[in-house]
Amino acid sequence: MARLLLFVILISLQFSGNSQSSYHIPDSVKRILFLGNSITYSGQYVAYIEAYLKLKHPGRHYEFMNVGLPSETVSGLSEDGHADGKFPRPDLHERLGRVLDQTRPDLVFACYGMNDGIYLPFSDERFSKYKDGIYWLHNEVTKTGAAIVHVTPPLFDERKGEAYSNVLDIYSAWLISCRYTNSWNVADLHWPMKKYLEDKRLADTSFVLAKDGVHPGDLGHWLMAKAILLYLGEKDVQNAPDVQSAVAFHPNGEKILSLVKERSALMKDAWLTSTGHKRPGMKTGLPLPEAKRRADEIENQIKLLLN
Repeated sequence: MARLLLFVILISLQFSGNSQSSYHIPDSVKRILFLGNSITYSGQYVAYIEAYLKLKHPGRHYEFMNVGLPSETVSGLSEDGHADGKFPRPDLHERLGRVLDQTRPDLVFACYGMNDGIYLPFSDERFSKYKDGIYWLHNEVTKTGAAIVHVTPPLFDERKGEAYSNVLDIYSAWLISCRYTNSWNVADLHWPMKKYLEDKRLADTSFVLAKDGVHPGDLGHWLMAKAILLYLGEKDVQNAPDVQSAVAFHPNGEKILSLVKERSALMKDAWLTSTGHKRPGMKTGLPLPEAKRRADEIENQIKLLLN
C-alpha cells in the first residue's frame, strides 16, 4: 500500500510538472558518456543534446560518447527465447568496467528500464533486480569520480500492452523517488512523453511515438532530448516542437546538427568495438585511432560553421 501511495503521488507530481528539478553541468566536465539500450544506441536524442549544447555554448568543449547497446539490461534478466533463442539479453555488468576504463568520463547519463522488466507483467522479483542493477551502476560510476545522471525509461505504448506500460510507470516513479531518498540526479523523460502522447491522442486517436511501442522515431527522440535539456536548465527549448526549431536560432544549426549525427554514428560503433560486448549482430566499428581521426575532421568542419 505504501508503494502504491508513493506511485500515485509521483504520478500526480509529474503530470502537474512540479517535480522536475535541474542539474548544472560543472565547468570541469569535458567527457560525457551515454549508457543505455537500443534507444540510446539509435542515438538521435544523444546527437540532439550534443548539437544544441554546442550551438548554445560554443565556448564549452564537450566530448560526447555513446556506448548504448541494443537489447541490454542493467537487471541482468533475459526472457526465454529472446531473439528467437539466438542469444540472451546482454548484461551491463559484463562490460561496464571496460567502458569506464576506456572512456574515462566526467559525467554519465544512464537510461535503463525499457528491457529490464523483460516485457512481462510487474513482479517484485524483477523490480528488485532492476533496483539492484541501478544501485550497482550508480556505485560503479561514482567510484571512478564521475558524476551520474539517471534517466527514466521512455514510455512503452499501452496499446502494445497495458501491463508492461504500467511496469515502466512504476520503474520510472521509483527512479524519480531516488532524487529525494538518495539525493541522486534523475532526469525524467518518461512522464513528459506519456503526457505528450495522451494529449496528441485526444485529437488523433491513431497517433504514435513508437510504431512498435518501444523504439521512438525522431519526434520521440526530440521529446527525450528536450526533457534532458530542460533538466540541464536549457529553458529555451521549452516551446520547440522539434529539433529543427530548437537549432534554428543559429544560421548553421541544421548543418551542424547533421555533422554531429554523422560523427556520433561513426564513434558509437568504434567505442562498442573497442570496449567489447557479447551481443551478436552488431556492426564492427573502425579502430578507435582511425575513428577519432575522422571525428576530428568532422569537428573541424563544425568549428568553421560555428564561427
